[in-house]
Amino acid sequence: MPYAESLYKKNYIEYASYVIKDRAIPEINDGFKPVQRRIIHTLLEMDDGRFHKVANVVGLAMRYHPHGDSSIYGALVNLANCDLLIDKQGNFGNWMTGDGPAAARYIECRINPIAKKILYNPELTEFVDSYDGRNQEPVTFPSKVPLVLLQGSSGIAPGMITEIFPHNALEVLSAQEDALKGRPFILFPDFHSGGVVDVSDYNDGNGSIICRAKIDASDPKKIVIYELPYGIDSEKMIASIEDAVKKGKLKINSINDFTSDTVNIEISLAKGTYSNDVINLLYAYTKCEMKLQASCLVIRDRMPVVTTVSDIVKYHATHLVDVLTQELKLEIGHLEDRLQARTLERIFVEEKIYKRIEQKRSQEAINQAVKTGFDPFENELFRPISDEDVEHLLKLPIRRISLFDIEKNNKEIEEIKASITAAQDHLAHIVDYAVSFLEDLKNNFMKGERFERKTEIKRFDEVNAKEVAQRDMNLRYDQDSGYIGYGLKTGNIIMQVSVYDKILMIHKTGTYSYVPAPEKLFIGKEMMICSLADREDDTIYTVIFTGKKSGKTFINRIVLGGFILNKAYSFIPADSDKDEFVCKKISTLPNAKVVITYKPGRGYKKLEDQYYFSDFAVRKHGVTGVILTDKDVSSIRITPVKELDRETEPSLFDGGGEGENNG
Repeated sequence: MPYAESLYKKNYIEYASYVIKDRAIPEINDGFKPVQRRIIHTLLEMDDGRFHKVANVVGLAMRYHPHGDSSIYGALVNLANCDLLIDKQGNFGNWMTGDGPAAARYIECRINPIAKKILYNPELTEFVDSYDGRNQEPVTFPSKVPLVLLQGSSGIAPGMITEIFPHNALEVLSAQEDALKGRPFILFPDFHSGGVVDVSDYNDGNGSIICRAKIDASDPKKIVIYELPYGIDSEKMIASIEDAVKKGKLKINSINDFTSDTVNIEISLAKGTYSNDVINLLYAYTKCEMKLQASCLVIRDRMPVVTTVSDIVKYHATHLVDVLTQELKLEIGHLEDRLQARTLERIFVEEKIYKRIEQKRSQEAINQAVKTGFDPFENELFRPISDEDVEHLLKLPIRRISLFDIEKNNKEIEEIKASITAAQDHLAHIVDYAVSFLEDLKNNFMKGERFERKTEIKRFDEVNAKEVAQRDMNLRYDQDSGYIGYGLKTGNIIMQVSVYDKILMIHKTGTYSYVPAPEKLFIGKEMMICSLADREDDTIYTVIFTGKKSGKTFINRIVLGGFILNKAYSFIPADSDKDEFVCKKISTLPNAKVVITYKPGRGYKKLEDQYYFSDFAVRKHGVTGVILTDKDVSSIRITPVKELDRETEPSLFDGGGEGENNG
């Protein structure tokens, strides 16, 4: 057993680690999950400027992804619909209507120039073997911007969840510039669906937001929804509205979906209902308002880390400087190689060093002759001549040597030197160069309407469904069948309720309970009082009950306190070995006269006594009560009285011989 337990723990930990790092959680460096990175890598490999069949892309991506093609296809469609890294052609689905994409064989895509500018640099990318060892795939791309914020990401892994909302690309790049310059910044989500968002509790990516649809209520009898909350399409929106109508929360005449290129859901209101009265109900009971939770969890240094939006931007500001520094150093190295080659070619031709090899018969002698020929010109070379340099010179064609243009060569050398100087200047002022890179991205690659902010930021109070609920449903009690509920068509109407109301039901037996307003509930035929439940209710309930064994009649006056739903309570004490109690009267009158008539033939001098509710104190629930009489009672009548009546008709209750029984 210990072995099995340790094996289980080991295997589960390995599985959980795999899901967290290699499937569900995005990497902070490039913002990708593994399947997304493999798709982008495949598109970069395939790139020839033309569109490719998605089915072909999926097939080639399977060289790197050890799972099925459906996961690759779904991830590719989602990436393409972000409208940032992938150009698409064909039907990739419609987020507004919820329609899915066409089959992979019918649609096409290609890598976007933006992706190549911010991601592609094979010399800086670390590669590892693919799952079958036949190919090489990137560990992460050297991304120059925080793609995880631009595109957003969501994923669930064992014990953790990430939900990073998409942000406006131009705002993210501006924030990255501010981070480079040490200036404060703040970022909020921006959704392609538009709508309105309250970011009061966003908490830098680890709080919550409230998203609302944009609604046109200018027509008092018609409402038009023209922008949707994040993650909601017109089909889901209409389904939520129809569900609210079915439950009686909304009253509408009809709903029509005219969504195509833009969202257009038209709601015609029922007679007697107006737009201004319905808007809050839409926010409360439908998907016109959504509360979304954010969780900024990413993989950093191969470990899951909870971070913030601001920290991701600051990380990428530093990362951008590192990547640009490496790129500049690589560029300078390539320029120096070109400068060395052009200088060698000029000297090789100008000084006719190539004639030194005409009589040489061995490769070693040829190489030595070339190297010796450059000895007088060591000061003009960028670095000492190498075997690779000699091989390059020996490969020069005779035609190029005979038509060698000295002036053109010198001009190219000067251009290379100028480029080296510029690159070195960028290195010396790397932060300014990073800022200029971001400005170039914004001005030349992220222009146009699709990069403008779409979601309006606005503060508003979350609509409480209970507060806006209308009590417009008839709660009926059918005594013949014993059912109560707002779904009944027969029986007496007791009151108007909403689906959020709780009701108090009191039975003739002295039992009572609190239940949510029912659609249809069997309670029996002995209910005598039904009212809305209120924890602050100060109604005084006067209960008169008798003991079967003792024959005594008691009165108790109590105020109900807290309650638990669907739990049975009782006004009268529980039966015991000493006595069994039977409820006779329950009243909610603030004051009343109680007339008790006794059974004749028992030798009683008086056959009637009178009492007043006000003569008895309000007591704790659960106490047996005050004894009214120990005589055999024939009948009990309760008559309402005014306070003034109490002064003209004195009470017969003087406490003589009547005590309390707290049993």
